Amino acid sequence: MTAVTVAAPVAPRRVRTRPPLTQLAAPALASAVAAIAAVDVLFRWFLPLTGSLGFWLSAYAAFLLVYAGVVALTTGSREAMKDRVATVVLASAGLLMLTVVVLVVGFTAVRGWGALRHAGFFVHTTAETGPQDPLKSGGIYAAAVGTLEQVLIATLVSVPLALGTALYLSETDGRARKAVRIVVETMTAIPSILAGLFIFAIVILTFGFQRSGLGAALALSVEMLPVVARASDVVLRLVPSGLREASYALGASRWETVKRVVLPTARAGLVTAVLLGIARVVGETAPVLLVAGFTSELNYNPTSGPQLSLPLFVFTYVKFPIDNAITRAFGAAFTLVVIVLVLFVIARVLGNRQPGQRWLRRVR
Repeated sequence: MTAVTVAAPVAPRRVRTRPPLTQLAAPALASAVAAIAAVDVLFRWFLPLTGSLGFWLSAYAAFLLVYAGVVALTTGSREAMKDRVATVVLASAGLLMLTVVVLVVGFTAVRGWGALRHAGFFVHTTAETGPQDPLKSGGIYAAAVGTLEQVLIATLVSVPLALGTALYLSETDGRARKAVRIVVETMTAIPSILAGLFIFAIVILTFGFQRSGLGAALALSVEMLPVVARASDVVLRLVPSGLREASYALGASRWETVKRVVLPTARAGLVTAVLLGIARVVGETAPVLLVAGFTSELNYNPTSGPQLSLPLFVFTYVKFPIDNAITRAFGAAFTLVVIVLVLFVIARVLGNRQPGQRWLRRVR
């Protein structure tokens, strides 16, 4: 018998839709140098203007004009000129936002490094530590425990309600659906202090409960509920309608379709919505300040007595006109920033997963 050789499939050739990066960077760099030089001459000799902010804003405007002219002369196309200028504007906005975030995180880390470099800062409390005591003593352990417990309770309370609301909005045709959607969208815009006032008036003043971590968790859940509900509604509406129709054609009921088709397809997006909701409330101070109270003692029981949290720790210690207290506040703030960044990274990773993609463990 003659062996048959099967040729390997040839990878399709990628078509480049835009010029190389070097070809795009050279005109931009030359235009930036020319714009800075021209604005510098104008500021020095012709215009009675001063100030670094005005200089750089004028230089950026001149750069856009010069770059637009260079691209128009080199390409001879008005559409190419508009596309390149829009690309530069959007890239500048993204770079500016990234720079601001890096500066905020870096400043917080540098300002709180005196406390962050001590391991005891993460495993000790400030129950026996004063604001003037050395940074080796006292830490954020009680605040971290309170934050984790409050966020966990808020998640357990708000996520089932938010997912149920999202399923009602996207999978049913109830008469109150429009009204519920308006209420959810309105709640996403209310100030966070109103959530704390609501729980303070209902739970503490009306029913006579004392200030505790549970009250703070309920206030956070009020604020977290509309965020998760709205994001989950958007995710569920992105599920292709053909999948639902195929499930109905096979004889599945509406609940079976939601359980076996819609939710598994939108699972990654729903997890992202939940994590974004957690990241939204983990740094809230106003509602926690009203209903949680303040204490330096470690309190594992969120239902009894005041309970500390990281935002409340920062708010309390940054008010002291003492360097060590302010350093502790910045250390706690950096810890909170790291927690939020980790949650957003997890949400981004889960959001990039395709609907049919499985975890490696399940594949094995």
